[in-house]
Amino acid sequence: MGLIDSIRKGIRTWLLREPSTQTDVSITDYLNFDLNCIKNRLWYIGNSDDLSQFYSQLLGMEDTSRFWAARNSAGRRMRKLHVGIPGITVDTLTNIIATDFTSIELSPQAELDWDEIAEENDFKDLLQTSVKDALVLGDGAFKLSIDPEVSEYPIIEWFGGDRVRYIYQRGRLQEIIFLTTYIRNKKHYVLWEHYCKGRVWYELRNKDGTENLPLDTLPECEGLKPVSYAGDYIMGVPLKVFKSSKFPNRGKSIFDAKTDCYDALDETFSQWMQALRDGRSTKYVPECLLPRDPETGVIQRPNPFDNQYIATDSDMSEGSNNHISVIQPVIPHDSYMATYITALDMCLQGIISPSTVGIDVKKLDNAESQREKEKTTLYTRGKIIDALQQTIPQLIQIVFNVLSDMRAQEYIEVEASINFGDYANPSFESQIETLGKAKMQGVMSNEALVEDLYGDTKDDDWKQEEIERLNAKDGIGMGFDEPMVSIDGEGV
Repeated sequence: MGLIDSIRKGIRTWLLREPSTQTDVSITDYLNFDLNCIKNRLWYIGNSDDLSQFYSQLLGMEDTSRFWAARNSAGRRMRKLHVGIPGITVDTLTNIIATDFTSIELSPQAELDWDEIAEENDFKDLLQTSVKDALVLGDGAFKLSIDPEVSEYPIIEWFGGDRVRYIYQRGRLQEIIFLTTYIRNKKHYVLWEHYCKGRVWYELRNKDGTENLPLDTLPECEGLKPVSYAGDYIMGVPLKVFKSSKFPNRGKSIFDAKTDCYDALDETFSQWMQALRDGRSTKYVPECLLPRDPETGVIQRPNPFDNQYIATDSDMSEGSNNHISVIQPVIPHDSYMATYITALDMCLQGIISPSTVGIDVKKLDNAESQREKEKTTLYTRGKIIDALQQTIPQLIQIVFNVLSDMRAQEYIEVEASINFGDYANPSFESQIETLGKAKMQGVMSNEALVEDLYGDTKDDDWKQEEIERLNAKDGIGMGFDEPMVSIDGEGV
């Protein structure tokens, strides 16, 4: 028994765990939400000088190792190039959404007013701008205002995430603050427009937002007064596609997790181009073979465009042979290409498919394979459309609430439906092949065939004529006279 007790005691001692000690970790964050918006906007603009200035002014030793923050050594210069992938990605996704946006279906009593409101506010362009800013900055908000001198309808404006603040209470939006900057005599003033439920009021502050100023300090703000209305709604609607895990109740930019990849891609491409510049062929020409002016005999200066060379002394030794030497350094193109492709894949990964931005990925004839290559784009497009289908109906309802307040009418409930077309459909040839098989097997009518094949590309009259032509070809509905029946050898 003593041996068994010793073994049990040893096992208990071996399984005994000591609790971990409390360790405090301090992380210094160099980018708040506003500065993060500036960074993302600069990546979208894609100006290499702006990126270099921005990263060189950031605090923190961690940024000095970045390509755009690094500085050239004394006596050496390297050209920094920006590939432009961030801007291309956002523009492509925005164009896909704008192209696929087909219509907004409303109830009959609201459709006529909405057509006028959408035309006055150029709603389709406003929608395109809002999607772009939501992808670049993370979020933004639509602001509604009333100005009878400008329009008899509510005015819809878009404010990007860098010009918007939100106030939440227990997860519910209570207030939207719209910021507008004015510059007078080299001083910055910021107008804070507080949009609450049933109320709008204004503040004028300095650039840092630490000092309140009278509204009559600026002529643009001296006529602003608090406004109250009966409706329990906010005259603004926020829009965000992805949710930020760093900033509570704010949106996430598609650039937030990719800036290091963009930096590495620009570094790879810049080094590649620098290697090509440094690897130009060099001519070593003996002095006796240098080109001379036929009239004066003076050695001609080299043309930097077509005949650069380096002059060397003529070889006067016995048996020497003066000849022109051309030296061409070896440039590892394959290594640079492999690195560039890897960095590019990391930049696009999880956001957009390479074929969507025009990168050749060895096209296949199979239409299903084409759709498979667009899956990443379809996922991102789906997230954007989900956000718009949730936000736009709210915006339209609030627009009609404001319109009812302007006309002193009762509020009406507006049911809005946002329609988007399909993306990455099979080609016309593939559709003909698929639908033709269905028609020949007798599982599809001519009406369904024409509708699926042409859709909205043709009007109803043209499609009806095409259906009649196909029916006539198939002998359907030709209108032949019924055959006569003969009784006792006489026609009846």
